[in-house]
Amino acid sequence: MKEGWIEKPLGDVCNIARGGSPRPIQAFLTAAADGVNWVKISDATASGKFIYVTKEKIKPSGVSRSRLVKPGDFLLSNSMSFGRPYIMQTTGCIHDGWLVLSDYGKYFDQGFLYHLLGSPVVFEQFDRLAAGSTVRNLNIELASRVLLPVPPLPEQQRIVAILDEALDGIATAKANAEKNLQNSRALFESQLQSIFDRRDASWVHTGRPLAELCELIVDCEHKTAPTQEEGIPSIRTPNIGKGVLLLDGVYRVSEETYRLWTRRAEPLPGDLILAREAPAGNVAVIPENTKVCLGQRTVLIRPDRRVFEPEFLALALLQPTMQQKLLDHSRGATVQHVNMKDIRALDLGAIPPLLEQRDVVSAVALASQATQRLESIYQKKLTALDELKKSLLHQAFSGAL
Repeated sequence: MKEGWIEKPLGDVCNIARGGSPRPIQAFLTAAADGVNWVKISDATASGKFIYVTKEKIKPSGVSRSRLVKPGDFLLSNSMSFGRPYIMQTTGCIHDGWLVLSDYGKYFDQGFLYHLLGSPVVFEQFDRLAAGSTVRNLNIELASRVLLPVPPLPEQQRIVAILDEALDGIATAKANAEKNLQNSRALFESQLQSIFDRRDASWVHTGRPLAELCELIVDCEHKTAPTQEEGIPSIRTPNIGKGVLLLDGVYRVSEETYRLWTRRAEPLPGDLILAREAPAGNVAVIPENTKVCLGQRTVLIRPDRRVFEPEFLALALLQPTMQQKLLDHSRGATVQHVNMKDIRALDLGAIPPLLEQRDVVSAVALASQATQRLESIYQKKLTALDELKKSLLHQAFSGAL
């Protein structure tokens, strides 16, 4: 600890209350009469480090279940997603699900406390304190025990000035890297579409739906398979990428479960697995020497090898115009969902001969390699910026800044 700094538990330097805790009903009725607003995190607007309430007025029938918060109070999620703090900009009422930190001015500059609460210094302590808990909630007792470094107020203000400038620069660089990452992915989709748009007279429109051009199109079991540490990969929608299976961290099932979940059809190398939800429309080819089980919200497609190269069919389904066709019927839904009847009835348009399909697959592979290199560059930059931010916060709160 740097000379002149002290260390105190969070509970000793501020008042900690839980949103939703009862307070005297009269206080809320008075607030309601004065036109105070609700704070609902789903409706509130976050702007940088501040949070603003909506315009919905307090209803006296519900105020006894809410807590009045005032400008300058801190809000922290008390769930396992504990992390970024917010500072209230207006008076309002906060529901359960949040902790309210107030009366900290004797020990902390507001900006310093904001950076400190959002730093690994605090999060890592909570992570340790909550270890082993069945439900990882940031309750008042746990939050009160988190130890905070407390420099003199003038030094806090000096550190805040440095952090504000540096973190703004990091945030700008990160936003640019994220935009470039999105652009590189959009570039691949554009290249993929252009390859399919360059079709010639050898491409023939059969006029037949996808179901008639495949050996089978089979829906998954509509229940969650029991999983275990070892066994056969169970392909859920997060495991379906753009043409390839993503098997890192895949869930696994037993042989018995595999037999039960593949009664309709056993997935084979060269078959396609399409995600019907989250993210709807992604499709991957099962590689050689790979045995997988079909998970929930997925569809097994077995192409007729006289008509399709499996990799070509996957690309045909992934091209932006075809993705739009697949998702058109899910517009307006809370979660995009592809219907089986729409998959079976899908018109792929013109299809080239098998030899030309292989040329298309090769051309897309080259384009994919280039965009993957770009994605790798931008992803590494994002990782480096995250590490830089962590290092900067560590220096700030260890007295090395």
